Amino acid sequence: MNHRTRTHARRAFSLVEMLIALTISATLLTATLTAFDASWRAYKDTTESASTHVVSRIVMHRILAMVRTGTEFGPYPDDVLDASQNPLTSTSIEFVSEADRLAGNNRITRIERRAVANTTDQFELWYVLINRADGSTIEERPLLANVREALFILEYEPGPRLVRATIDLSIRPNDEDDLRVGGTDRTPMIRLVASAEPRQLQ
Repeated sequence: MNHRTRTHARRAFSLVEMLIALTISATLLTATLTAFDASWRAYKDTTESASTHVVSRIVMHRILAMVRTGTEFGPYPDDVLDASQNPLTSTSIEFVSEADRLAGNNRITRIERRAVANTTDQFELWYVLINRADGSTIEERPLLANVREALFILEYEPGPRLVRATIDLSIRPNDEDDLRVGGTDRTPMIRLVASAEPRQLQ
């Protein structure tokens, strides 16, 4: 018998080796999917926070501009000289935004915090335009959603004349369930605080 022509049978993978290979592949795939999911959630958190921050800053600048050009602000304290009432902290601010008696325009603008239905700690910031003559609402629309707190600190001097208005807003970027882990919201709270002084004498 010629040993040179002898064929050697090739040994295949055993069942144990196949199971080990499958286990390693499944582990690597699970780790990859977990990393991808974490990256996606971080991306959504970042983009939602950035978007809400930009919108909130625009709304804040708009309110400050209206305060600077408004007159006859409210609400105001019963006793301006009482330090426990002045500055006054409120969830709304209102002022005369249009006062043209010749044209018949005499309108009050109110910025107010409103509770979201069926919730205890979620609010919206609303813009309301009121006809001063009869108290009817001319226009109203939401300015910001996902508001956690909206406070207006109003400092008056005798008259009462508004000296300074400080706006303190706390906004949650996103309330969607897919951004929650273990029942808690991972997105950081956005807080904006700014002050303005009316330019016109009341």
